[in-house]
Amino acid sequence: SIVCLTAGQNAHFREGANDSGHLAQLRRKELAAACKVLGVTRHEVLDYTDGGLAQENFYTLVGVLVSRIRLLRPQIVITFGGDGGVNLHRDHIVISLATTAAFHWAARPEFFPEQIGVEHNGRRINVYRPQKLYYSSTPFVSVRARPELNGAPTVPWSVNFELGPLGERKFDAFRCHTTQQGVIARVGPSIHEHFRRERYLLAAAPGLLEITKDPGLFEGIEPDE
Repeated sequence: SIVCLTAGQNAHFREGANDSGHLAQLRRKELAAACKVLGVTRHEVLDYTDGGLAQENFYTLVGVLVSRIRLLRPQIVITFGGDGGVNLHRDHIVISLATTAAFHWAARPEFFPEQIGVEHNGRRINVYRPQKLYYSSTPFVSVRARPELNGAPTVPWSVNFELGPLGERKFDAFRCHTTQQGVIARVGPSIHEHFRRERYLLAAAPGLLEITKDPGLFEGIEPDE
């Protein structure tokens, strides 16, 4: 499952879009197409303003994410690192902070008790404790017209995946985002190399786990009762 908080309607790259509303429509369709390529079974795009997450009420924003964790019951949660990802976007930083809080609060009934017991599609929402939280580690930094930020501190990693042929499928999914083709032009041919690899930092897990001993995202996961 993927949860996006904005449709990216205020993005700089907007090829083929007439205005911000049209761009939002296009980007929702692009995400659906990319999810189909990757085999993602469920995705959701919320209606927050692109670029405006820092102005939202933090507790309310966390509550929205807690509701999704309690409903979807993911064993593993992956989000941006606190650096803001490859483009250091302020929305990504807020998403990292809010998702981290939601990961820890979803299992605690004193947070957002009004959600507990509510029925959704025939299922009653209850507290839920995901087992692992990971931050994605950006492969490089590329901020438009800000070359001085290319050496900005970024999230390190504890697990590394060599994707092999899956890297091409990932690139095919990225190309579904036709309004963002300018990103490929800006980054250049090196993007293919970066698509062959994914790195993540283990940020939370049960027990006392040394992150250098984490063998992989799904290792050590216990089945839900």
